[in-house]
Amino acid sequence: MIADVGSVRGSAPIREPATVTTLRARNRAMVLKQIILAGQTTRATIARECGLSVASATNLVVELIGEGLVLEAGSVSSRGGRPITLIEPRPDGAYLIGADVGERGVAVELFDLSMARVDREFRGGRELESPETIAHDLDDALSALRERNPTAWKSVVGVGLGLPGIVETEADGRQVLYGQSLGWPPVPIADLISHDIAVYADNGAKAQAKAELWFGGARGVEHAVVVLLGRGVGLGVVAGGELQYGSMSSAGEWGHVKIERDGRPCRCGGRGCIEAYVGADAILSAWSEAGGRYEGTGWRALGELIDSAESGDPAASSVVDDIVRTLGAGLGSLVNLENPQRVLIGGWVGLRLMESLAGRLDAAIRENALQRPGSQFELLAATFGGDTVALGAAIMPLETLIRAPRAV
Repeated sequence: MIADVGSVRGSAPIREPATVTTLRARNRAMVLKQIILAGQTTRATIARECGLSVASATNLVVELIGEGLVLEAGSVSSRGGRPITLIEPRPDGAYLIGADVGERGVAVELFDLSMARVDREFRGGRELESPETIAHDLDDALSALRERNPTAWKSVVGVGLGLPGIVETEADGRQVLYGQSLGWPPVPIADLISHDIAVYADNGAKAQAKAELWFGGARGVEHAVVVLLGRGVGLGVVAGGELQYGSMSSAGEWGHVKIERDGRPCRCGGRGCIEAYVGADAILSAWSEAGGRYEGTGWRALGELIDSAESGDPAASSVVDDIVRTLGAGLGSLVNLENPQRVLIGGWVGLRLMESLAGRLDAAIRENALQRPGSQFELLAATFGGDTVALGAAIMPLETLIRAPRAV
């Protein structure tokens, strides 16, 4: 028998002959993950879902109670037998931090082990930040959370970062961010946080997809594409129930797929990229060039564009029509390539578009896909709104906790 004992992000799982120790570690991880995903469950359900005997599931639950990670939370009546004890994650058993790191600031959120958000802190808001100012924002936000939550801080497992760029993990475990579209040099992830805390990192779109895969619209789905539309454009691909990384973790850079030869210039240095048409700056620049006037560069400005289009403004209507056509072509091609059961759209631009244009986008995607795969997907908005990337980032340290027992 062979046991999967973990992997470096973006590489194949490291596999070795199973021993009693590795099998027990694998079973412990399965049981803890099942309890966290379920929120509330029973020993019999754990056994069934994990393919274990009830006796084995019971022993592992006792072990996890001993680690302080799960608890017995009352009981429900059974049909003529003893009451059935309910098992839940112990909320204060561990804490996880997830950070949504954008090019103009950071949103850092603290979660308990039930994955309920306990606190959050925002920093930034500048026009365009450098790696150094991002690092300063992260440290400031973490300091504020630590000051407000001193008891929880003692049980923080680590912080996950959802970042704007490609995150590669080197052979020695060190991670590096490549933010070509932002004009940044390669940034060692260790340089972004000075706090004495374990740090994990991934691309923001993949963090969003991880949140959807664990707790949202991609949960229980074998094949999905999870799109992030913001100032940048990204994608997470779920295939066979697993998030895809490619050979070195850059799989999903859909925002830089070329949709027009010698088209609009893109921040990455290329031309004709999808991001150059449906990224926030590209959308608002197109409206400005068409004569539109608006305030700000974010959610409010995009809302003004959509409101103006809905009120019949010809310039705004033309821009919105172009967004729908572009996303229809781009996502229709993805449907042909990936044959997903679900297409999920998130990011602040994506959420704003889905509020008003979901029906039009759905029709445009199907029009641009082949008839058969175009009839086999469901279009949904990201489940957790603006918190999706931070939640997905917090799952990174959670995965470490699930894989390995803590010293008690």
